[in-house]
Amino acid sequence: MFRGKKYTESAKLIDKATLYDPKDAMDLVVKTAKAKFDETVEVHVKLGVDSRHADQQVRGAIVLPHGTGKTARVLVFAKGEKATEAEQAGADFVGAEELIPRIQNENWFDYDVVVATPDMMGVVGRLGKVLGPKGLMPSPKAGTVTMDVAKAIAEIKSGKVEYRLDKTNIIHCPIGKVSFGAEKLGDNFKALLGAIIKAKPSAAKGQYMKSCVVSSTMGPGIKVNQAKISD
Repeated sequence: MFRGKKYTESAKLIDKATLYDPKDAMDLVVKTAKAKFDETVEVHVKLGVDSRHADQQVRGAIVLPHGTGKTARVLVFAKGEKATEAEQAGADFVGAEELIPRIQNENWFDYDVVVATPDMMGVVGRLGKVLGPKGLMPSPKAGTVTMDVAKAIAEIKSGKVEYRLDKTNIIHCPIGKVSFGAEKLGDNFKALLGAIIKAKPSAAKGQYMKSCVVSSTMGPGIKVNQAKISD
């Protein structure tokens, strides 16, 4: 596989056989980011659970201490008073049934998070096949099915991220931008991993956290010593 010169240079700074302490990993992820734009730093955590079983799902949301460096665009499904509340709270888009054909037929996805009031879930449920695969389906666990739409919007806008298992039992989640620096990225990393550890299902057997890797958008992966994560 062909790798660019910058990637190759960055990869030389990393020992693939080493499991780095979280602090050292954050230092390295900043050093190895060579792109001309402000790269996003992502965490990839492989868990010892089976996502095919409902009692082994790991999903939730957390407001990162330093945000994500990106202001999320929020779509809210609500009616009446709640729709007005959502508009006043800074939602980017607010609507109800009339949005369904736009999403289904026009492939409209100009938003990052979908929030819905519980009474609208019958409507939103019809979009499950479209929103689900994109990770956009509102869920009570993630705090995106709620009557308190103003609070949900405020949290999302201030850097709330949702974490969830994919089919290969890995969680992929952003923890900020390279420009945050190692210390702030470290705070966000600690908060996210703490939430994932807390969300361990009681049905999970054996080693819960199998591996953890951090990387910037264009940079190489850096393995983190999971034994040091809860420190």
